[in-house]
Amino acid sequence: MSEGGKKPEKPAGREESRPEEPAGESGGTAGEPGPRPRPEPAAKPEPEAEPETESEAEPGPEPEGEPEPVAGPGPQPVEPSAGEPGAAKPLTGRQRLANGLWPPRLTRAQLTVAVLLCVLGLGLAIQVRSTSDNSALRGARQEDLVRILDELDNRTKRLEDEKRRLENQKTQLESSSNQAAEARKQTAQKEDQLGILAGTVAAQGPGIELTVSDGKGAVEADKLLDTIQELRAAGAEAIQINDVRVVADTYFSGSAGKVEIDGKKVSQPYKFKVIGKPQDLEPALNIPGGVVQTLEKEQAGVSVSRSEKIIVDALRPAKRPDYARSSSQ
Repeated sequence: MSEGGKKPEKPAGREESRPEEPAGESGGTAGEPGPRPRPEPAAKPEPEAEPETESEAEPGPEPEGEPEPVAGPGPQPVEPSAGEPGAAKPLTGRQRLANGLWPPRLTRAQLTVAVLLCVLGLGLAIQVRSTSDNSALRGARQEDLVRILDELDNRTKRLEDEKRRLENQKTQLESSSNQAAEARKQTAQKEDQLGILAGTVAAQGPGIELTVSDGKGAVEADKLLDTIQELRAAGAEAIQINDVRVVADTYFSGSAGKVEIDGKKVSQPYKFKVIGKPQDLEPALNIPGGVVQTLEKEQAGVSVSRSEKIIVDALRPAKRPDYARSSSQ
C-alpha cells in the first residue's frame, strides 16, 4: 500500500479487472504477503488488419496436385516441337492402318465365321471347277452343237431300225409256212453277224480310215482305248488297228510309244479301219473335246477320211467257251 492511500497506476493500453478485496479480510499487516491473487483471464486478441494489397498478404498453403503454370516474368517451360529430339513423331495413314490390323484382335466368334467362309469358298471353287471340266460343250460353237444333235438323232434312228428288223424277223418266223427253213436262214445270217463282231470272219463296207501319227511317242494306250469306245458309240461294226482285229474282249497295255493290243506290240502310225456309217463316225471324232482334240493336245497328228469300201481282213481264232453253253440245249 503506497502513501496517501493511492494505488500504483497500471500501464496504459492494458486494463486489468481485479476484484477488490474487502478490507477486513486481509488478516495481516502491510508488510506480510497476503493471499495469492486469482489468475486474470487472458485478453482477447485483437483482429489483425487485412492486407491492403495481394502482395502484402502472406502466401497460404498450396493445394495438393500439380501446380498450374502461372504466366509471369522469367523463362517459361517450352514443349518440344516436332523434329526436335524427344518429340513424338506423328503417325502416317499407313502406320495407323498397320497398327489397327496387326496384331490381329480376333474373338472366337470372328474366327469361327472366318473358318466357315473359307470352307464355303473352297467348296464353291471345287464345284465351279468340276462343272467347267464336265461341261465341255459350254463353249462350243453353234455348228458343233448342231452336229452333236444330229449324231444323237442318228443313233436313235439306228436303234429304232434294229428294233424294227428284229420285229420283222419275229413276224416272218411266226407267219412262214416253212418255219424250219426260215429259222435256218435267219440263223445263218445271225452267224455271219456274230462272226463279224467276234472277228472270226472278214468284213467290208463303207466307213472311215483314221491315222494317228505319234512321232514323239506321247500317246498313251488309254487314248487309243478312248478312240475305240467313241467309235463303238457312234455305230462302228468292225474295227481293225494295223493288223490287229478289235473285238469285245480286246485290251490295251504298255506305255507311250510302246503300246500293245491283246499282248501284241503295235507301232505308230496307228491306222484304224472302221466299218460303219461315215456320216456318223466322222462327226463323232471331231466333236469339241472329242478324240481329235484330245490327240492333238498330245502333239499327235490326226487325219480322218471317208471311204465307201473299207476292208477289215484281220481275223481272230474262234474259241469255244469253256463253261458257257446255249440255253436251248
